[in-house]
Amino acid sequence: MINSAIDSRWFRRHAAADGTATQRLVCLPHAGGAASTFHSWGGGLGDGVELLAARYPGRQERLGEPSPGSMTELADAVTEALLAFTDLPLSLFGHSMGACLAYEVACRLEGVHGVRPEGLYVSGALAPHRFAGKAKAAYLGGDQAVLEEVRRLGGTEAGLLSDPDLFDLVMPSIRADFRVMGTYLPKTLAVHCPVVGYVGDQDPDVTPADMEAWADLAAGSFDLAVFPGDHFYLAGERDALLRDLARRLA
Repeated sequence: MINSAIDSRWFRRHAAADGTATQRLVCLPHAGGAASTFHSWGGGLGDGVELLAARYPGRQERLGEPSPGSMTELADAVTEALLAFTDLPLSLFGHSMGACLAYEVACRLEGVHGVRPEGLYVSGALAPHRFAGKAKAAYLGGDQAVLEEVRRLGGTEAGLLSDPDLFDLVMPSIRADFRVMGTYLPKTLAVHCPVVGYVGDQDPDVTPADMEAWADLAAGSFDLAVFPGDHFYLAGERDALLRDLARRLA
């Protein structure tokens, strides 16, 4: 059963398939995303795996809170919140912006707190040391450039932004996340847990070869899994992705 003594506004918790957690997978959403991105993943990772979906400030249950102003601020806060959950082994999964955040959190857990994650699963993002300026260009280009980038990549947020009634609700968090990525100054530290890269074979920005560069930051093992689809392949390939994650977590 979920340990109700541990609670956090930072994470929405989904119980393991058998109701008894022996490890945790922390899932970090993309820019503009929210904990609900991983709602359908609950219970899908097999027995013993509790899922923690990150709830970034400035959206959904935390709509009234200010969004983080930088990757450093966000990574520091997520890391601090995770310390209460280190009673069980934990792994990190992040997509797009969430992949960079997962890497930063892994560096902090290991380097500052002496907690080595069991695994770092990064999806649809350039490795920090290969980080390009597209996010910076969109951030500096203002709302119109951000909108064009969101619509180009697709995903749920693109549809929400087309609804005038929802635009003012979702745009602030998207704008804030692009600021986080546009001002990101990546580290180049190696992590000592296994690293796995995931990518869609039709992602317009990140190729399988790009994902292989994450191996440079893995002091231990690295593996790559390629799925059919674009930047948001993990929607259409959810079941296959969950099976792969469950196999690696077992």
